[in-house]
Amino acid sequence: MMENNIIQQIKNLFSGADARDWEKVKAVMNDTITLDYSSMTGNPAISLTPNDITNAWAAFLPGFDSTHHQLSNFSVTIDGDLATADYAGKADHFINQEIWTVEGTYHTNLKLINGSWLITGQKFNFTQQSGNTELPALATQKMQKLNESK
Repeated sequence: MMENNIIQQIKNLFSGADARDWEKVKAVMNDTITLDYSSMTGNPAISLTPNDITNAWAAFLPGFDSTHHQLSNFSVTIDGDLATADYAGKADHFINQEIWTVEGTYHTNLKLINGSWLITGQKFNFTQQSGNTELPALATQKMQKLNESK
């Protein structure tokens, strides 16, 4: 039961990002989250607020026509009010007929706070990418042009 709640919170994070529903994304996060995407970006892990994260994602993800995250192979460990979840992730990013796919595994930390499992940390372990690797730059350019026209 608790494992299902934890998995659902993680799925809500990604489905919220795909739907650009930033309130849904924030609702599953603790006040501070340590994000570690260093295996893909080379940047060190950083502690951010839910607003920091959703602002960054909102400035980038809508540059794609759509995104679709697929999560699988969940393994959840619960120790009192702390939990970890390990799982595989695949993210498809679309612009026109082009696709960029990123794959890897995740290690997510959660804490039970006021009856809800909230994400406190997330580490992405990059394994591969395929498709048009120029799409992230195109998405960034698209968002910059949108912001300049406001």
